[in-house]
Amino acid sequence: MVRYVGVLDGSGDCWGVRFPDLPGCHGGGVTADAAIADATSAVRKWAEHRKGKGVPMPVFRSLGQIVRDGELDVAAGETAVMIPLLLDIGRPVRANLSLDAALLEAIDEAARARGLTRSGFIASAAREKIMAEG
Repeated sequence: MVRYVGVLDGSGDCWGVRFPDLPGCHGGGVTADAAIADATSAVRKWAEHRKGKGVPMPVFRSLGQIVRDGELDVAAGETAVMIPLLLDIGRPVRANLSLDAALLEAIDEAARARGLTRSGFIASAAREKIMAEG
């Protein structure tokens, strides 16, 4: 999974994340956490848009390279955040999982309540967990 370096800055109720390697892609929110969550969503949408047009993704730089290139101003209060990019490739793969029976029942119940299949629910939950924790 690729992780892009985001530059987080702000204070009070105005926070933003910009991506030196993703021109025009940014996120924002009233808290740092909200800005990071918005930026995570923005990276995915930005990448899906490019993929849909057949435009390749830019090569990502490491945090060290971003710092060496002078694109992070720590003195001004900027902080680096690593934002994961997880794009579906459209090729389902069968996997065998072992789960406690009670957990599997709870998964099935939650999936039904949302109109999802077991696989769809597990994939959605895993994606949300990965994106939230990077």
